[in-house]
Amino acid sequence: MKQILILILWLPLLTTAQEKIEGMVMEANPENKHIGLSGANVYWLDSPIGTITRQDGTFTIPYDPKYDKLVISYIGFRTDTLLIDSPQNVHHWLQPSNQLDEVVVEKKRDAVEKALFSAQNVITVNSAELLKAACCNLSESFETNPAIDVNFNDALTGTKQIQMLGLTSPYLLITQENIPMVRGASQTYGLTFTPGTWVESIQITKGAGSVVNGFESISGQINTELQKPLTDVPVFVNGYANLNGRLELNTHLNTKISDKWSTGLYLHGNRRDVEVDNNDDGFLDTPLANQINILNRWQYQNPEKGWVSFFNVRFLNDEKQVGETGFNPDTDRFTTNAWGSEIETQRFDGSVKVGYVFPELPFQSFGFQASYSKHSQDSYYGFNVYDIDHESIYSNLLFNSILGNTRHKFKTGVSFAYDGYDELVNGNVFSRSDRSAGAFFEYSYTNLEKLSLTAGARVDTHNRLGTFFTPRLHVRYTPWEKASLRGSFGLGRRAANIFAENQKLFASSRTIQLNGNGGNIYGFDAEKAVNFGFGFLQRFTAWNRPGSFSIDFYRTDFDNQVVVDWENPSEVRFSNLEGKSFANSLQVELNQEVLPNVELRMAYKYYDVKTDYQTGLMQKPLQAQHRYFANVGYNTQPKENGSQWRFDYTFNLLGEQRLPSSSVDIPNFQFGDFAEGYSLMNAQVTKVFSRKFEVYLGGENLTGFRQDNPVLGANDPFGPNFDTTIVFAPILGRMVYAGFRFKS
Repeated sequence: MKQILILILWLPLLTTAQEKIEGMVMEANPENKHIGLSGANVYWLDSPIGTITRQDGTFTIPYDPKYDKLVISYIGFRTDTLLIDSPQNVHHWLQPSNQLDEVVVEKKRDAVEKALFSAQNVITVNSAELLKAACCNLSESFETNPAIDVNFNDALTGTKQIQMLGLTSPYLLITQENIPMVRGASQTYGLTFTPGTWVESIQITKGAGSVVNGFESISGQINTELQKPLTDVPVFVNGYANLNGRLELNTHLNTKISDKWSTGLYLHGNRRDVEVDNNDDGFLDTPLANQINILNRWQYQNPEKGWVSFFNVRFLNDEKQVGETGFNPDTDRFTTNAWGSEIETQRFDGSVKVGYVFPELPFQSFGFQASYSKHSQDSYYGFNVYDIDHESIYSNLLFNSILGNTRHKFKTGVSFAYDGYDELVNGNVFSRSDRSAGAFFEYSYTNLEKLSLTAGARVDTHNRLGTFFTPRLHVRYTPWEKASLRGSFGLGRRAANIFAENQKLFASSRTIQLNGNGGNIYGFDAEKAVNFGFGFLQRFTAWNRPGSFSIDFYRTDFDNQVVVDWENPSEVRFSNLEGKSFANSLQVELNQEVLPNVELRMAYKYYDVKTDYQTGLMQKPLQAQHRYFANVGYNTQPKENGSQWRFDYTFNLLGEQRLPSSSVDIPNFQFGDFAEGYSLMNAQVTKVFSRKFEVYLGGENLTGFRQDNPVLGANDPFGPNFDTTIVFAPILGRMVYAGFRFKS
């Protein structure tokens, strides 16, 4: 509190124009020409007062007689300290830190970077990693990363579901530039609505995230940073095709309108018209699809004044048709001629981000985020109808500053969210509106030598969840050189959207049972869980080549959960948790450059995920307890024109998976208790002809492994044993693709 009062007392002085130091920081040269250094640090020694030089090297900093040592520093130059005893003009030339004619220091940026000094367990996936696979959309961007598991959702739509720490994506906070994006109505298909080429980088945070981003994060956060119009190439074109009839085209068009304004138009289209039924069960192995996705992005940059802003507007139209081969919606819809399904989605969303950094106090800033989305899905699965409209509003106001010095930082702010849902489920209407408002405060202490700590708390009031408190804590300690030991603890809550998150249930003959307890979210109480864990990271050098070893363990304990019970083959039952539900996750990972330009990444993961179902405490179905991962990448040394070869190979081995109970009366509809383990192999070769053009050729599931009979009751889809929900392995078999990338 004392430090806060001191900072408040300083504010009148900081805004007084009469008591200030003005000047210019320049690069030393024989003629003493005024060659300004932009971005040089200027600050009073042992004080919280500092600034950075403008584009022309000039600066202004408040003066106070308590401080008389003005420090000027810039990377590559010697740091100078000037004695100042009165307000005055300062013109200072910085000397280079060495007298060599030229020194070039190069370091190859890792495709996947693990934070060594951050209190949070953050993994950053940059563009180099995303190029290792075709990466057609966000759900396919994690194939080469062991932090995220990519599973198969159902036997019809081809949708891939991601998991982290043994929990499915609804328990992850999935954001786009720290604005919640994939949630509510978009939970099942939302990851397919972000094309891979739009992604600049992905930040994966294990464990409960920051209180700044809300209270919903339970197992972690995935944040996607999009390409920036200012830094993206003026023209980018990516074409993709695979042997199963999928065609894609991505185009980026970026223009710098002025010194401060840039804009980008991002266009995506994909289409599949070819019917594929490789297992001859009469059902499409992958949907007929058509998607148009348009994003217009504006960027405002004014570093001299401290302003930066982004404005996004996007429209999406997505159409899918699944079911029996030969199904014609015009003649067969809602008839027994053939079983079919159509899923049509239209989505509009817009967002704005405004940030301001105080020019004379570079450690102090404020930011404002706001977004609006309108998501409409009309769908039917045989005779089952599911429509959902979801309107969402989100805003977040944030202020950053320090307490005393830059080792002690804080973030504080307020947020507001609104979600309106209208659902039609087989003639039953479910409508509700969720409103929440909250305030948060997060304190960070950073000592890069030994300790980093981030402690946060927020208080929210929600019309359905009530008023509640959310604490989060992340600690990082350095026991020795190049090592990092982390621990985290956090509480999370969420309102489960049971139909939107489990749409595959409609593609079966199962009846839907809602065994609520009187709660006000479909008759259920909100979900609540505690997540805690620890991790250890050690970087090392072996055989003169860099490497790293990491191990982490996390546990999620549910105080309340909406349990989805598939154990009865004739129904799917929703109920509030009665008993235990927990998820234990252990991961061991080793990364090493084994040969020049050859990188090896290996991981082992163990999951112990159990829930009390109607039949007792059981391992979560359709999840392998043991998973092994390996990725090998090799790049040739690029030539002067940028040409090179890139090779990438990924191996996944999944252990046996527990299966939910299948029909006990009909042998042909019995799976057994467990599905045997299997392996998957993916590979890609890229030929870079120049800095402007490259082509790639790849394959997924190269061994062609497929699940037998993924569609139960395929010969009688309107009968009592029809089920497409028990999927534990690939359905398509081997898939070969090719494409090109052009940029200028």
